[in-house]
Amino acid sequence: MPDAASSFLGLPPPLWQSLWLTLRLAALTTLILGVVGLPLAHWLNTTRWRLAPAIEALVALPIVLPPTVIGFYLLVAFSPAHPPGSWWREVLGAPFAFSFAGLVVASVFYSLPFAVQPFQAALRAVPRDQLDAGAALGARPLSVFLRLHAPLARRGIAAGLTLGFAHTLGEFGVVLMIGGSIPGETRVASIALYDEVQALAYPQAHAFAAVLLALSFALLLAVTLLQRRRAGGA
Repeated sequence: MPDAASSFLGLPPPLWQSLWLTLRLAALTTLILGVVGLPLAHWLNTTRWRLAPAIEALVALPIVLPPTVIGFYLLVAFSPAHPPGSWWREVLGAPFAFSFAGLVVASVFYSLPFAVQPFQAALRAVPRDQLDAGAALGARPLSVFLRLHAPLARRGIAAGLTLGFAHTLGEFGVVLMIGGSIPGETRVASIALYDEVQALAYPQAHAFAAVLLALSFALLLAVTLLQRRRAGGA
């Protein structure tokens, strides 16, 4: 990372490296949340399957479940001793634990409800008569969703993606269980900050925490503005 920025903020290159790794993780997680979470939110809103409430509760579970519990069960599920962990190692050539790919999977599981629930609210807020008009004109359900439903819910969808990104930035328990603290591979910003405090490097910890605070505030401000614009019909 740039030496000038490192000198200006009093942060050494390893901390900038951990921040860059966190941003990569958050960006990739957010992309997957959009691809997976948006169809899931639409399905949860429209399905009449009797087990749908159980699926919705399962998706929301990370909101109340301790992150270390999620990390533990992911470690068990992806153990190289049995599938799917053995398949993971065979395909990627590395174990699930202590890998960046493992962090991505864990982050998607952990941040899923923080994207899906805003997606659901945004999709439900679109007037049904507008969707019915598109269907009446002969558009297929997929076309109605992609060309009408999702664009009309775009601000809520953007808010969900931003919230998922912000939530990934603050992960600690899950990433600690899955990735540990390998520099350049799994040592994300929250772990790096913890390590600085453990080393009693308080000036660096304070400066790094301030960077994370400013970044998190900016993201949450963006979510708030998007939600207010959606509520105001702008």
